[in-house]
Amino acid sequence: MHHHDSPTTLDRSASSSPTQTGRNIQFHGKGGLVLSATRFGDPKSPQVLLLHGGGQTRHAWVHTANVMARAGYCATTIDARGHGESQWCPKGDYSATALISDLRSIIQSLPSSPYIVGASMGGLTAMLALGEEPSLTCQGLVLVDVAPRLERNGVRRVIEFMRRHHDGFDSLEQVQDAVAAYNPARKAPANSQGLRRNLRQDANGRLHWHWDPAFLDHAVIPEADESMFGRTRLNRAAKSLELPILLIRGHHSDVLSEEGAQELLALVPHAQYRVINQAGHMVAGDRNSIFTGAVLDFLQRLNPKFIHIRSSDRRFTS
Repeated sequence: MHHHDSPTTLDRSASSSPTQTGRNIQFHGKGGLVLSATRFGDPKSPQVLLLHGGGQTRHAWVHTANVMARAGYCATTIDARGHGESQWCPKGDYSATALISDLRSIIQSLPSSPYIVGASMGGLTAMLALGEEPSLTCQGLVLVDVAPRLERNGVRRVIEFMRRHHDGFDSLEQVQDAVAAYNPARKAPANSQGLRRNLRQDANGRLHWHWDPAFLDHAVIPEADESMFGRTRLNRAAKSLELPILLIRGHHSDVLSEEGAQELLALVPHAQYRVINQAGHMVAGDRNSIFTGAVLDFLQRLNPKFIHIRSSDRRFTS
């Protein structure tokens, strides 16, 4: 069943958390689908859209968005269709084309041309949208651990993690064990509030991941061009990109290799490149301060007249 089963039932306390200073808003995607978002900062400031990866939610960006707002930007974090608090597509359409249409609607509804920061699925969506539709304007694009060539084993690990536990969990402890098994290097958080934001509760009290299970019908292992984002299509879109681009790669990522990064840089020779040490595929989560500093440095170089906070303040992320 594809009604929107809102996970907010679990999340009442989270909205009062000190990092949640944003204002919840909504966008309308393809076919009027309701997309949940949070806006941090003054809506009249330069716009930054933060697009999460498959299986994540907009809450992955909360620290980065707060720092950006303090630096004078309007940072908007968005739940992709079928993720977080956004509506589930009644037809189960989670194709790249549907995600691109959603992004087009969002960009066209903004008061000014945005900067975009896209992790994984969010980055691929932005790459295709901007590469295939020259009329969509964007000031600059940050691609986070993503490129047309991705490592099959790393992608497989992400999708297998998402496909596991389709019957849900009995308890939060079970969820924590599942996450620890996928990412043993990451320290378990001191409280489980962040994790609760990624879950919804069914009528029997069982906990399930927030995403629409139908999303996984589109998320397949990248074999040639059969994946959700075909590589040939991505290469073609990347070659067309003329806007300023920063590629950020997690040094220990098993999804984007150095070879994959170099292939993208050959397609987009004007792109800048940063490797974040001690980070895997989840770069923003693994090394948030350094990641956010790298993004702000890139934005500042694009618009040097714009007054930012002092660089010494830029390390604060919570």
